[in-house]
Amino acid sequence: MRHTISVLVENKFGVLARVSGMFSGRGFNIDSLNVAPTHDASLSRITTVLKGDEASLDLCIKQLRKLINVVEVLDFKEDQAVARELILVKVSADARTRPEILQIKEIFRAKIVNLTQDSLIIEATGDDQKIAALLGLLEPFGILELARTGRLALKR
Repeated sequence: MRHTISVLVENKFGVLARVSGMFSGRGFNIDSLNVAPTHDASLSRITTVLKGDEASLDLCIKQLRKLINVVEVLDFKEDQAVARELILVKVSADARTRPEILQIKEIFRAKIVNLTQDSLIIEATGDDQKIAALLGLLEPFGILELARTGRLALKR
């Protein structure tokens, strides 16, 4: 089962290593991991998507709350948070395929951030389903490169 966890931590050296070590020590596979400062420069938010069962998750959250420099731990249940992901995807695009790719881009309200004679880079944000659908439609054209932020989430 996939779980989205948000951990508010003090912005100090070694905190990320302790938190990610806690996840791996409990046998969780990390699907995505994001770390960035918050509006308060002394704090950072770690947002991660983990795979694991409920019992392991409960123990993991209890252990996280005991870690030094951890301020708050939130486990987002279904529909308790607004979650988005940002992707940059470089797609093969020649004069023949470009119009169809641009039409797909419009449907998903994505942006072209770079354009060359034989490729383009699309920037898109959305939930898991939107990103998966966009990538599924772009795949037949040839995805040359892909960069993803992983899930970011805030409680409603």
